Amino acid sequence: MQRFGQSPNGKQRFRCAVCSKTFIRKNRKHKRHQERHWFKLWVMEHYSIRQLSDLSGHSPAKLTRIKHDWLEQSPPECEDCRPFTHLVLDGTYFHKDGCLVTLMHAADQTILSSLYVPKEGFATSFPWLKGLKERGLAPLAITTDGERSALRAIGALWPQARIQRCLYHIQHEGCRWLRTYPGTQAGRELRWLLLSLTSIRSVKERNRFVSTYKAWLGQHRPFVLSLPMQSKANVDLKRTLTLINNALPDMFHYLMDPCIHATTNALEGWHSRLKRAYRQHAGLSQRHKIQFLKWYSYFENQQKTNNP
Repeated sequence: MQRFGQSPNGKQRFRCAVCSKTFIRKNRKHKRHQERHWFKLWVMEHYSIRQLSDLSGHSPAKLTRIKHDWLEQSPPECEDCRPFTHLVLDGTYFHKDGCLVTLMHAADQTILSSLYVPKEGFATSFPWLKGLKERGLAPLAITTDGERSALRAIGALWPQARIQRCLYHIQHEGCRWLRTYPGTQAGRELRWLLLSLTSIRSVKERNRFVSTYKAWLGQHRPFVLSLPMQSKANVDLKRTLTLINNALPDMFHYLMDPCIHATTNALEGWHSRLKRAYRQHAGLSQRHKIQFLKWYSYFENQQKTNNP
């Protein structure tokens, strides 16, 4: 066997000294690696098929086949969930055609698992989380926005886990219900108190917040409860009161354990990046869309852990 020039696409050609046949060596493993590389550029770097064609020298039709081939597969999933003890749980909707519920590891902000469902609910969250429990997941603390079905599922599977309510969600919802300019003195004072919530960094500041809120309750609670229900603003003021009362026992676990996230902002930011990447490839079928979301989280996890 001897070298015999190159093929039209620049690959080394060989010639058999016995039969004089020429051929090109094929490395299936290298080929698969290269296809994965083009697919990763399409997912993570937002390359179009035309751009990949110019970059790789392959035809758009071949790159489309490569893309579809990888989208028909699912990325590897974590089989041992025991190391993940502090988590962040949140969901985000895609134009009302589905919701992506994601579980993030708080320490390195890698995605442990995700579930795409038509709507958040106990019927979908419980089997998903139960499957993770069977793979060894036993969290010590979970930061979440307070969605009821998620809280029910977590309580049923891990009753010992501490629930950290997202401070940003409490602040955002409360201030939205109170309006920018509340019409009552009670509403104005409560809004001012909520605006200080996300800046609490010590036990002393927590105690000051709790004592101030209790003083507000002592002064304004009878007035708030006596407000007529015909006004939407009055209804929302009472909703804010209920929100804080329900969340208060689980607001400040992060002060006792630095591994607990006070908010779900890290996961919210990841969802924003994911949606921005997906918008570059809008028009995928529902199945390929779900696979795209899985591959995006898988590739980003690799980048965070420096595992190419």
